[in-house]
Amino acid sequence: MTGAASLAASGPAADGRRRRSQDNRARIVRAMLELVREGEVAPAAAAVAVRAEVGLRTVFRHFDDMDSLYREMSAVIYGELVTLIERPFESPDWRRRLTEIVRRRAAVYERVAAFRRAGDVHRHSSLQLQAEHAAFVARGRDVLRRTLPPEIARDPVRFEAIDLLLSFDVWNRLRGDQKTSQHRAIQIVERLLEGLVD
Repeated sequence: MTGAASLAASGPAADGRRRRSQDNRARIVRAMLELVREGEVAPAAAAVAVRAEVGLRTVFRHFDDMDSLYREMSAVIYGELVTLIERPFESPDWRRRLTEIVRRRAAVYERVAAFRRAGDVHRHSSLQLQAEHAAFVARGRDVLRRTLPPEIARDPVRFEAIDLLLSFDVWNRLRGDQKTSQHRAIQIVERLLEGLVD
């Protein structure tokens, strides 16, 4: 490549193409997030393209298949969740910290319920989604283990029961199948936790 051609390939035109490409990719991911948030468990590529206002070919230029788009979406969501879950506690008392965990997870679960349901549909066929989910669960368990006093954290029955009670599955059952309000679901979890830690 000549010097002039090299400059042209790396000059303003190339920078503009790169910015457009990055913008299109961000719009595609944002469109996917919006559709899932609105209740589409498995949005079609065509629907994503329409929402992102790009061509279908552009979607597949950035993502080899829909699974890779789900992985990108999952990475965005889990990145936000880890920040929320690992935020420093306000209280030095472990019981109050446990209450903080309940309320923090309630807020997180409300925020990601639609994405979690979509991820559950696709996780069985994606090793990366499985790994991200396992890492998220492990981080939550680690925070819980560090919060509880040693005699509870080392009690396998009580620890696993508490971890189960704080899971998305329990929250989803309370909010979805049992139709409880967010406030009532928090009350139920906190009441059950009292019996496990006392």
